[in-house]
Amino acid sequence: MPTRAASATPDVSTDPAIPGTDPRAGESSPAGAGRWDPWVLALTLFAGYAVVSVGRYRHLGQRSWDLGIFEQVIRSYAHLQAPVADLKGPGFNILGDHFSPVTVLLAPLYRLFPSSVTLLVAQAALFALSAVPVARAAARLLGRGRGLAVGVSYGLSWGIQQAVDFDFHEICFAVPLLAFALEAVLARRWRAALLWALPLVLVKEDLGFTLSALAVVVAWRARDASPRAARYAVGVAAFGAVAVAVTLLVLIPAFNSAGSYDYWNKVGESGGGGPLDGLDTKLRTLGWILIPTTGLLALRSPLLLVALPTIGWRFVSSYPQYWGTDWHYSAVLMPVAALALVDAVHTARNSPRPWLRSYAQHLPAAVAGASLALTTSLPLAAVTETEIYRKPERVTAIERLLAEVPDGASVEANIAPISRLTSRCRVFWVSNTQGVDPDYIALDNSRKRYRDVEAYARTLHPGARYGVQGTAYGVVLLERQGRARPPQPPCAVATRSRWR
Repeated sequence: MPTRAASATPDVSTDPAIPGTDPRAGESSPAGAGRWDPWVLALTLFAGYAVVSVGRYRHLGQRSWDLGIFEQVIRSYAHLQAPVADLKGPGFNILGDHFSPVTVLLAPLYRLFPSSVTLLVAQAALFALSAVPVARAAARLLGRGRGLAVGVSYGLSWGIQQAVDFDFHEICFAVPLLAFALEAVLARRWRAALLWALPLVLVKEDLGFTLSALAVVVAWRARDASPRAARYAVGVAAFGAVAVAVTLLVLIPAFNSAGSYDYWNKVGESGGGGPLDGLDTKLRTLGWILIPTTGLLALRSPLLLVALPTIGWRFVSSYPQYWGTDWHYSAVLMPVAALALVDAVHTARNSPRPWLRSYAQHLPAAVAGASLALTTSLPLAAVTETEIYRKPERVTAIERLLAEVPDGASVEANIAPISRLTSRCRVFWVSNTQGVDPDYIALDNSRKRYRDVEAYARTLHPGARYGVQGTAYGVVLLERQGRARPPQPPCAVATRSRWR
């Protein structure tokens, strides 16, 4: 049997050229010491992420309909049905919006625990898991102390924290996949790197380009030590590009009722200025990605090329939500930046320039300190406040009101009520029922947007009549008149009268 080409690659676990692995190195530790550090860090981060995410849910703090959409999709998968998201339109197949079949992996867990909270906790676990390969790779190349510093910096990075604070999104699967893939690249485990990255094409339609970029990095780094692995990587790079084309031009249009991809218009949105529109905000965002998380040293690593596809498609668009430090769009860049930093620090320590060696030596501690300082104004700061652990009376009252909606009923709602209904009702987005007259309408009118909610209901459904069933802290529940109602126990009647 022929010898594998990868066998010529040094074993990084014992390579004396790699700081932290040589028994004679100043930062070395006894065998096995520190191997649990990444997992302890991940568990700590998981606790913090879960507190923030579930705490926002308990405060009814959802900022978009995304959590409701994903719950509808995963609920469909859990009951072996097509992934329909009625919030996007009655009977809308989500594969015609974004191509994210990876979310089916949460279906068994959701079947056991059917709640929006299940999605939020799973997302917190996936983000926390991604810290393991980051901290482990950093410790292997830089030593235990610096490895833990990089892991802390990554776990507290603003991109991850903002994603945790933003309801739920499918990119929570991409983040650990990228982290494990790039860890394998740094360990020269080429096949593992490609295998970790291949599922990215099932996470979101644009991530095929990210797969291609990572495969190009593998091909470049493996070209001398393992030409065979380099050839495989070139094939994977081509596969990633083809996957994007097939997904955008064939798969998504096939599931989309309009036969197209709905997000092409994001390129010209907000004035149509294209790449130059909002340039100042775009440049500031790049600065936030590179300066506090890597001290700009990551620019010396070819691993940073893996971030280019995500930065590229966002840069072309003038859609304002793609830029800035809010939302979740920068989360997939955080493991790339962190591991590019590890790579750059490792190579810079052999630089003939003394200032660069000194800068690289102190940078892990500096970025960890920067992340800790920035966290005081980021979502994880909430874990030190008692308010996040308490459910407000307002939320309890709203939940009691929405509990009057029977299981299986159809409901038209805006953002606030959605997450309390999608686990047991068929929920539509307000004004997007496409001719369906729902059994109930649930509106958050706390800002007095609707002066007369019954009149607004008549504009939505001229052929039906809705009456106010109850109100609680600005949330109004309307019921369609004349619909047959199932018998209710006395406790339900008492609850309803209490919150009229």
